[in-house]
Amino acid sequence: MISSEKTIHQLYTSIAQGNLSAIDRCYSAAVKFHDPVFGKLTANKVPKMWKMLIQKSYEKPDIEYKIIKINEHTAEVKWKAVYIFGKKKRKIINNIHSVFHFKDGLIIKQNDDFNIWKWTRQAFGLSGFLFGWTGYMQRKIQMKAQSSLSTFNETSFKINS
Repeated sequence: MISSEKTIHQLYTSIAQGNLSAIDRCYSAAVKFHDPVFGKLTANKVPKMWKMLIQKSYEKPDIEYKIIKINEHTAEVKWKAVYIFGKKKRKIINNIHSVFHFKDGLIIKQNDDFNIWKWTRQAFGLSGFLFGWTGYMQRKIQMKAQSSLSTFNETSFKINS
């Protein structure tokens, strides 16, 4: 098994288990990340994002993934995350397409893509259905996610990693 494949398995297994130190070990210190909810993240904000998401979840996410293409430098993965979100504890089923770039077996770039309107409908109910497709709401979601990440206090983390 090549190092990039080991990293992919470690990443998704660690997310499902809430193993934060193992998630950290998947990423380069210079990682660049993008997805429709958080927008662009770099460096230590990427593992911090996973820490925040795991801490704020009501239970560990159910993760299924399939590697579509992989070599030493790139990978394409389709994965599904099922988790509980927000104060109203809404069930989210998110189908994600991820593209990775690796250097020395570590992730240096990750681009996650999914249907943001479908996600907003699940996460916010009627308002997500009515406005989730709009650029305005999508920008608002990214601003809120970035703000939450900036104010996230890692010292309050309760799950042992």
